[in-house]
Amino acid sequence: MKVAVRTLCEFAARCGDLDFRYTPAPSAEEGIAGHQALQARRGYGYESEYLLTGTCLGLELSGRADLYHPHRGRLEEIKTHRGDVSRIREHQQALHRAQLRAYGALLCRQEQRKKIELSLIYYDAGRDKETPVTETAQADELWQELEGLCRQYKAWAEQEAHHRERRDALLSQLDFPFPEFRPQQRALAETVYKNAVRSGTLLLEAPTGLGKTLGTLFPGLMAMPTAKQDRLFYLTCRNTARQLAVDAVEKIRAAQSSAVWPLRTLELVSKDDACEQPDKACHGESCPLAKGFFDRLPDARAEAVQSRTTLTRAEVARIAAGHDICPYFLAQELARWSDVVIADVNRMFDQSALLHGLIRQNGWLASVLVDEAHNLVDRARGMYSGKVEQQRVLQVRKVAPKVLKKALDRCARTWQSIIRDVGSDGPVFLDALPSGLMGSLQGLVSAITDYLVDNPPDQRLQELLFEAVGFMKLADQFGDHSLCEFRRSGRGRARLTIQNLIPADFLAPRFEAAGPVLLFSATLSPGIYFRDLLGMPGDTTFSALPSPFNADQLKVCFTPDISTRQVDRDRSLAPIAELIAHQYREAPGHYLAFFSSFRYARAVSDVLADTSPDVPQRSQQPGMTAKEREDFLAGFRDSRGQVAFAVLGGVFGEGIDLPGDQLIGAFVATLGLPPFDEWHEILKQRLHHRFGSGHDYTYLIPGLQKVAQAAGRVIRTPDDRGIIWLIDDRFLTPSVKQMLPTWWF
Repeated sequence: MKVAVRTLCEFAARCGDLDFRYTPAPSAEEGIAGHQALQARRGYGYESEYLLTGTCLGLELSGRADLYHPHRGRLEEIKTHRGDVSRIREHQQALHRAQLRAYGALLCRQEQRKKIELSLIYYDAGRDKETPVTETAQADELWQELEGLCRQYKAWAEQEAHHRERRDALLSQLDFPFPEFRPQQRALAETVYKNAVRSGTLLLEAPTGLGKTLGTLFPGLMAMPTAKQDRLFYLTCRNTARQLAVDAVEKIRAAQSSAVWPLRTLELVSKDDACEQPDKACHGESCPLAKGFFDRLPDARAEAVQSRTTLTRAEVARIAAGHDICPYFLAQELARWSDVVIADVNRMFDQSALLHGLIRQNGWLASVLVDEAHNLVDRARGMYSGKVEQQRVLQVRKVAPKVLKKALDRCARTWQSIIRDVGSDGPVFLDALPSGLMGSLQGLVSAITDYLVDNPPDQRLQELLFEAVGFMKLADQFGDHSLCEFRRSGRGRARLTIQNLIPADFLAPRFEAAGPVLLFSATLSPGIYFRDLLGMPGDTTFSALPSPFNADQLKVCFTPDISTRQVDRDRSLAPIAELIAHQYREAPGHYLAFFSSFRYARAVSDVLADTSPDVPQRSQQPGMTAKEREDFLAGFRDSRGQVAFAVLGGVFGEGIDLPGDQLIGAFVATLGLPPFDEWHEILKQRLHHRFGSGHDYTYLIPGLQKVAQAAGRVIRTPDDRGIIWLIDDRFLTPSVKQMLPTWWF
């Protein structure tokens, strides 16, 4: 039974409180660079990444010590940090020491040593400073400690091995939850299964109506024992899709003849959704659910893994309440022990992705399924973008304690210097980050951190701190994949934003670490666009399944005499309004009319109201609440048809299901192209330089994806019939028409 030393220690050596009071931490890249710097400077006689293995109480242990000097009998473990080493919490130091002593025990047994010098090196990445904590330990003493850890872990490990056997036995004979597959759903399932077994990376265009959630989860689960996969991660870009995945697992479970269901499925939700004490800080001195968390965790964890139901947010909260611990961090722990994790894409792809970290730490072979993957480019750009604002500094300076005045004054002066140097209110796109900014931000972060260590939580200070730290992490990795924008909207209202343009540089390591990867959506053409922008491996394959629908269900109409180009917008209003009125009168019912902006939609709506008051209509409004969005969708169930105006690419442009008479047609005005502004022109230049396809990658492909998604609201089932009006003469050009779904024609 194999286990990594780090996993062993995190399971058996943690105790005490949760403590997430902020301490400055290096980025992953800084941590790697710090390890490499120390390994390089040690010089002759040292061996780095020294492999240690051994068997203790039947457990096969392994790990890599950072540095080992055989002749000196010295073993070193490096932990990178920022700032004062005293800020590293006591429970963290205890865990670090336990890991080093476990390595020491394995080394002494492996090298037949009676004693070893152990040195825990805390390396300040910001100051290039080492703080060693050194001791000499006896082999017998170290081995006894290791046996103590293994004794705690062994019973759990044996339970986990038995669980794995039962799980794989079930999955190898899994029954589909319906008597037969939908049209083309079997082909979908076969494609997913083959990709999982061969551990490939696949971009799969699977049209609407196939039953993609069940059609990907079911074969993904079936492939796990054959491919010897440890975990399956089902990732979504929308919360509603997460619920669909939970429901699909429950359907599969209900269809099995066996009364035993040994598959652990966890729904991971955001901290905002899971936190029971939002007004408390995440440490034992503030939150009662953090006090003694690790002492009570084993019993809560044991109850959770024995649960025979899906570990939804509600179920995890119920278990956590029974043990007086935090449900959010209980769920983080359960991600280590769950076979299936259903979560947002950020859990795998953002800067501090939990699931990516677990894959790397445990050496898992994890199958990754990403639903509605056409959204991942924009989502990833958001994950690796950040901003700092002058106004936040000035607001905090007014109320901050005197001890922070020097750091805040320096930061305020830096903002004034940036404003003078840029010399324009913007937007101005900078080739490099302003000089002096990083130094003032680092000083501000250090000062606020020092203050918060000894004082009660302060929301304004914490917000400023997190904003500065997030920006600094991105600034450390600034390159041609990102852009720095300066903008000033008034006195004291300057803002600097690092905007990611090409997420590939950040996502590539995530794809490399995963096992089989499947990205699927109804709109993933052309596949090379997603492969390039997301940093997927060069051998990524692309496949498109036939639609379960056919051209007889959908009438596609064009408007060769209408242009929606910016210069022609005013002239297009009356013809579009006339077209909408004619179509509605000819076939009354529910329609969606999509436009590139609220302004354009409102202008056509006003003309329609003036010229055709007999045509009922309603409109999407900016910033609608969840209740307002629900009411808007409820309107489609009204027996009296209406024309509903909406924004292309907005919340009603995808992810909504309006089958049958709820929607019989759609009007899509414009190609959905982004504005031809300076930002997009810079993006075009960067993408052309990197991939040779600047215009298509910047404008045409993203725009037509919005069109296909919006028009895809019309036909949702094999029984649906409808019409789509594509309003712009450019839809008839061959380069555009060939990118539209083939089953339309």
